[in-house]
Amino acid sequence: MELQNKRLTDDEFFAQRDEVLTQWPTGKDADMAAGIAYHKSLADSKCFSKKLLAAKAQRTTLVQPRAGVALIPQHIELLTYLQDKGGADLLPTTIDSYTRLNRFEKAQQGIEESVRTGKSMLNGFPAVNHGVSGCRQIVDSLDTPVQIRHGTPDARLLSEIAYTGGFSSNEGGGISYNIPYAKNADLVTTIRHWQYVDRLTGMYEEAGVSINREPFGPLTGTLVPPSISHAVAIIESLLAAEQGVKNITVGYGQCGNLIQDVAAIQTLQTLTDEYLRQYGYNDVDVTTVLHQWMGGFPQDEARAFAVISWGSTVAALSHATKVIVKTPHEAMGIPTMEANAQGLRCTKQIISMLGDQTVNTDSLCDEKDIISRETRCIVDKCFELGDGDLAVGTVRAFQAGVLDIPFSPSRSNAGKLLPARDNEGAIRMFALGNLPFTKELAEFHQEKIAERAAAEKREASFQMVIDDVYAISKGRLVGRPSRD
Repeated sequence: MELQNKRLTDDEFFAQRDEVLTQWPTGKDADMAAGIAYHKSLADSKCFSKKLLAAKAQRTTLVQPRAGVALIPQHIELLTYLQDKGGADLLPTTIDSYTRLNRFEKAQQGIEESVRTGKSMLNGFPAVNHGVSGCRQIVDSLDTPVQIRHGTPDARLLSEIAYTGGFSSNEGGGISYNIPYAKNADLVTTIRHWQYVDRLTGMYEEAGVSINREPFGPLTGTLVPPSISHAVAIIESLLAAEQGVKNITVGYGQCGNLIQDVAAIQTLQTLTDEYLRQYGYNDVDVTTVLHQWMGGFPQDEARAFAVISWGSTVAALSHATKVIVKTPHEAMGIPTMEANAQGLRCTKQIISMLGDQTVNTDSLCDEKDIISRETRCIVDKCFELGDGDLAVGTVRAFQAGVLDIPFSPSRSNAGKLLPARDNEGAIRMFALGNLPFTKELAEFHQEKIAERAAAEKREASFQMVIDDVYAISKGRLVGRPSRD
């Protein structure tokens, strides 16, 4: 089947489905009709889409952690604790690495080893192996909507089981769960696989069950310029809408400069709405999510709480619909459930204090203008490269470096774009690569990097990029040279 941004026909979808459901024995229980009936039996309070739309209407910010362990009882215990003690408004089920790669045999071994040792030997919940009944045990045990979060290039079987099992939100996309994660995954193939996931989501929608879809906003997580992540979010939203998705949450990973981060969340909402309407998707509801700092964290817990609080401040002042919360153990690996709950309570306190406040300055307006112009340059060029077909244009854009995600391991990514902070800590382009910016925008970035170099009395160089990657873990935002 040739790649194109066109809704899958029933014949195309069900031809794939016959193969997908045989990938692991639990696939036989992925019954769409039964899944639709089960979702309709659940209380509205367990529906992700409804809770997000209510929060957007009320201009409140919901908090959500990351969490997942191997066995069902322990996973229920973990999520119940985060719900009851952490005050999570929305809950995750983070999927293990073997399932993300569709290595279900290894995931099964991890389950068996977890039973034998009495502790989780997987870094997440193996939903495919636990099957529909296992997923429903999770959903039935909680009062809060649950989302699957994973990183899977081919999430077709996972999505089938998760949807039948009652999960009402699914993170990821053919770009955002490929380019930041995989070295050799073919971009055409992953876009096709996620068209299947989105068509499945659309079929549930057509049957009266709204399932939220969330492109993964932070991408590689470190120093990603807003216009890059915005372009990917908009593209994946348009691809999803073509398949019938009606509820989309677009995301952004905090970069650290307050004005730029607030501007990013606000433009992400308006630009996504703008492009969906421009291309005829007038009935899609869009919400936003801020991911707290995704780079290196301080090992000291007190300093880690400061980083969490800073992200919470951005979420509150930008009025993001939800925020993905980090923990004070971020630098040390998988957190305890107590530390996870502490991060949630810290975030909720900041949001409660700042939720009625706004930022409205000339600098914010200027930054929103820059981000919007950059994003339109990239997205419009993708349409041009595809002769009007966004799926084709996206593949060609990566081939040409028009879309370029910094620090990506993917062979499909040009890797010529290098970001660095300006003198005020905003993310700028140290090396523009082949991004299709206007001359004015290109000169703007050059000037911003030059200003910082002059202030630091050093040449603008790759060392700035390196310094910025490690700065927050060392207690700074901008990676200034040592004056010792």
